[in-house]
Amino acid sequence: MFDIDKLVRPNIKRLEPYSSARDEFSGEASIYLDANENSFGSPLPRSYNRYPDPLQRELKRKISGIKGVPPEHILIGNGSDECIDLLYRAFCNPGQDNVILCPPTYGMYEVSAHINDVAVRKVGLTSDFQLNVDQVAEAVDENTKLIFLCSPNNPTGNSLYPEDIEFILNNFEGLTIIDEAYINFSRQPSFIRELTEYPNLVVLQTLSKAWGLAALRVGMLFSSLPVIEVLNKIKPPYNVNQASQELALEALQNIEQVNTWTKALVTERDKLAARLSALPVVTHIFPSDANFLLVQVQEPRSLYTSLVEKGIIVRDRSRVLLCEGCLRITVGTPPENETLLAAITELMAKS
Repeated sequence: MFDIDKLVRPNIKRLEPYSSARDEFSGEASIYLDANENSFGSPLPRSYNRYPDPLQRELKRKISGIKGVPPEHILIGNGSDECIDLLYRAFCNPGQDNVILCPPTYGMYEVSAHINDVAVRKVGLTSDFQLNVDQVAEAVDENTKLIFLCSPNNPTGNSLYPEDIEFILNNFEGLTIIDEAYINFSRQPSFIRELTEYPNLVVLQTLSKAWGLAALRVGMLFSSLPVIEVLNKIKPPYNVNQASQELALEALQNIEQVNTWTKALVTERDKLAARLSALPVVTHIFPSDANFLLVQVQEPRSLYTSLVEKGIIVRDRSRVLLCEGCLRITVGTPPENETLLAAITELMAKS
């Protein structure tokens, strides 16, 4: 049985949250003299002298209409990394609690754990990059607060089996966090549709990938009302700036364009995989539900360095558990992919 009171840190329960000027008043007025802003304006074409909505209400309403999740079940973060950090700060007692990670996976889960002095228990994925649910269950104890799952997973690109995730949700009394940063590129349905079934479920998504807004730093966290209320209590008062809110709202008007780009990228991903697999230097390409490919190659470090010298930057993952010999290659535009393929072919000819 999920009990939020058993999860929240005692000091967070007692915390009297900061009340900003914009928390105490919402709506429209003709004169604002409450927040010590510069009433004369700002030296920009658009006026940014006023603090933004601390709860991003308009942006949440728009996301709610797209995702089918009530606004009160949404937290907007300064990137998903802030959402991850807030989860640690709200639910994990430093020096006492632990979390479970399933490597290879996104590195910020572990970094945030160390920043917050939270112990990490690692349960590696299987050889086909799936969850070992029995070992996850064995790793849980009375101080395990969070389990982070990434699906589609970074850096492997594959989606985790939904039935394995459901097993954890049904058997773990803490929070299960599913990071769906790459869900737009996958045929797997989002776990957002399961929010009403599992009060202990947290789903992370982002506008950085399919929506192409990485520079704005807009992360989305979806969960049950008790979880959102705790996170709103501890988040910085103005964590998402006005420019990011406005530009995100503008971008969210263009769903059809994003869907078109996403389909084109998936097609290009499959083409790139086929072309790469024909190169002798490539020994294996792992199936991907993301906007990148995990590619096993001969002499990965040498190939990585040679590509850098040509101005082509990929990610060397060859030292990561289960990713030995691998480069992670983001799917580019057709001309970018052609340049990559030509560069590898040229390097092969010289070796």
